[in-house]
Amino acid sequence: MPDTPGADAPSPARLAGHVQDFERLLVTYFDSLRDSLDVPSCGDLAPECLELVRELALRGGKRIRVVVLREAAGLVTGDPVAGLDQAALSLELLHTHGLIHDDLIDDSAVRRGGPSTYYAYRARFPGRPRTALGLTVLAGDLALALAVRVLLGSEADASVRQAMVEEQTRAAAETIMGQVADLERDLGDTVPDDETLHQVADFKSARYSLLAPLRLGLLAAGGQPAHHEQELRRYARLVGIAAQMRDDYLDLFGDGEETGKPIGTDFRDGKRSYVVAALLNTLTGAERSVVEAALGAPSCPAGTIATIRGIAEERGVAARLRAGMRDHAEQAARVAGGWRGRWRSEAVGFFEALPYWSVERSR
Repeated sequence: MPDTPGADAPSPARLAGHVQDFERLLVTYFDSLRDSLDVPSCGDLAPECLELVRELALRGGKRIRVVVLREAAGLVTGDPVAGLDQAALSLELLHTHGLIHDDLIDDSAVRRGGPSTYYAYRARFPGRPRTALGLTVLAGDLALALAVRVLLGSEADASVRQAMVEEQTRAAAETIMGQVADLERDLGDTVPDDETLHQVADFKSARYSLLAPLRLGLLAAGGQPAHHEQELRRYARLVGIAAQMRDDYLDLFGDGEETGKPIGTDFRDGKRSYVVAALLNTLTGAERSVVEAALGAPSCPAGTIATIRGIAEERGVAARLRAGMRDHAEQAARVAGGWRGRWRSEAVGFFEALPYWSVERSR
């Protein structure tokens, strides 16, 4: 973790332990599905669908939702918490659902260093695009169904289990609404204002990546998240906005080898991201024309993206974006700092430091 407020946060080794424990849990979970999930035996596609979901879920990622979940439970207790494993699985299965559908919507070929589910099906059925599309949708739907199913089998008490299912299905619905808002944002020629960008980041990402793990961890540990609803929402929204700003920033100013995708993808896809909006609100004349020409142009060359990067740096857009990220991170850290005296200090330290990590990462 960076040297920021929250110096008493858990050690990197402890946080890495959360991830390592979860990786083993995830393998065990998918192995158990072979016996517990009824799959048609009359063909190959049903088991292949499950295997593609499994393969993508096991491909890695930062597992930040799992860490947030476990540290949220740690706000209440340092003891083992019943139902936390199932909540962690549910969060990552919901995330897998989102990745599968995101890659279909964005026509993305690569995910986490391998083929996206959509492109795996396109390679499997090169002459049948509707089949590839349909199977991709169904694979994402399967991951979503499994996310609910695993929670229904939680080891938590019945009342807690019901509350966790309600929380996760709410997060799923709100995330889908966020996806719709994200697509609408990129329609037409309007430059989105800050509130539109913030709402998309909140609904599409923050609610299932931060708010849901926070609530689920507290619920499982016997906390009462409803008693702290406004500050939990504010914290998650602020961190989510900062993290989305960072994602958008890295699309233009990052290192493609570290981020795992070509620089300028948002421009080629026509996304009106934080970076694109900032550029369009700043530039005029020929410089603005360069950005507008790159938007939605799949074959936009790397040289043009490099030109836009240089313009953004020269006109102060990069510096303003960094300042915006930092401001949201600082606000979020102050919200978490207010939890001291109410919840366990070590876990509070994690939530104070998390916003800074979200804006200092390189991928």
